[in-house]
Amino acid sequence: MITVRIPTPLRTLTGGNDQVDVEGATVREAIEALERKAPGIRDRLLDDKGVRRFVNLYVGDEDVRFLDGLDTKLASGTEISIVPAIAGG
Repeated sequence: MITVRIPTPLRTLTGGNDQVDVEGATVREAIEALERKAPGIRDRLLDDKGVRRFVNLYVGDEDVRFLDGLDTKLASGTEISIVPAIAGG
């Protein structure tokens, strides 16, 4: 089982849950499983190029952009954190 930590702005899609347990061998599979439980969330996380520009996905403490992206392998018990990027100045 993989635990996906959901940020506050996306909790409307998860019934208010701050985490959702899914199955998947890769980040991509986990997001597809999350989409089945929370329809519409995939479009908030991904675009046709991969992870949206202002969204960060972490496997443990590592940004998937510095791993194997959506093909990053997951072990049971892994935690994925969805972190919206913050911009401003």
